[in-house]
Amino acid sequence: MKYKIKWQYKGAKTESILLESEWASDDVIETLMNDFLKTGRTVDLSIVDEMANEWTKKEFLKLKNITENEPENIMIYFDGGFDLQTRLSGIGMVIYYDKGGKSYRLRANDQLTELESNNEAEYAALYNAVVLLEGLNIKPIPCTIRGDSHGLLKQLTGEWPCLEQNLNRWLDRIEEKINKLGIKPLYEPITRKQNKEADQLASQALKNILVNSHIEL
Repeated sequence: MKYKIKWQYKGAKTESILLESEWASDDVIETLMNDFLKTGRTVDLSIVDEMANEWTKKEFLKLKNITENEPENIMIYFDGGFDLQTRLSGIGMVIYYDKGGKSYRLRANDQLTELESNNEAEYAALYNAVVLLEGLNIKPIPCTIRGDSHGLLKQLTGEWPCLEQNLNRWLDRIEEKINKLGIKPLYEPITRKQNKEADQLASQALKNILVNSHIEL
């Protein structure tokens, strides 16, 4: 989670003006906040997070202490594959995140039998990635979602319509789960090469090579 400071500054020979910092980590914000207050010319200071919540200094320090051991800087990768001959689908999901000053990676895949196309496998992969995210007990924060299914991501942002009924149902399920978690999704289309880790997991699932790992990096 990133934060920024908003404050009123009153110079020795100036009127009071409203200033605002750039987005920064909680540690940087705490240092800046203390420096600003030492000048004696800072009033009405508040901290704003990326979810548009606003905090006083006291509230921010309490929040920082509570959330330092919760997942943050979350990055999700997903991919799906479909075999026309066997009618099997493979889905791959990867989640990177930080917690308590350490970095972690969650990798999982699955083989599905009820899907109808490669497109549908992509939707199922993203849905299951969000389900995995739910298991991390995250707080409402921004989460970056990356995949090479550009059409799906553009549909989630509202840029493209979805004309297939079965895919619309998946969109509804994905959005419902995201809304339930309260996260702020940031969708980033990437190339297949950039998505190779999730792609490999989906391919392994088609071969019934199932993976479920959760490690500290």
